[in-house]
Amino acid sequence: MILIKKKRWVIIIFILLIIVIVGIINYKKRIKENNKGEEMIVIIDNKTYEVNLENNETVKKLIEMLPLDLKMTSLNNNEKYYYLDQKLPINEINIKHINKGDIMLYQDNCLVIFYKSFDTTYGYTKIGHINNLEDLSDDDIKVIFDKG
Repeated sequence: MILIKKKRWVIIIFILLIIVIVGIINYKKRIKENNKGEEMIVIIDNKTYEVNLENNETVKKLIEMLPLDLKMTSLNNNEKYYYLDQKLPINEINIKHINKGDIMLYQDNCLVIFYKSFDTTYGYTKIGHINNLEDLSDDDIKVIFDKG
């Protein structure tokens, strides 16, 4: 009698373990599908950088426009900007602090890469962050945005 109860518990635990494993696999699959296609690289002066992207409508629309080969203009000795031909959806917030490597959208069509950190009162829509961005000169630069 006790042996039968132990076998039932073993079977129940085994079934629960299978349910948990299947649930984890399905969860990871959904996460991967949701993030599919939302990877970006930035090439500056023939050096490739990975970008950590925000999860918003602006990023989704920008990804649809890739690849972009842009000549970005310097401004204020801390940023490179380019006015896109197409307007993007915005979710503008007061960022307060910009970090070196941040990619933002100013208004609805001005793509900006910040190459120095500083405080700001301006509002931007967050796009992402360039990992390990090297120092950039104050000259205009060629930048390629592409899918990762």
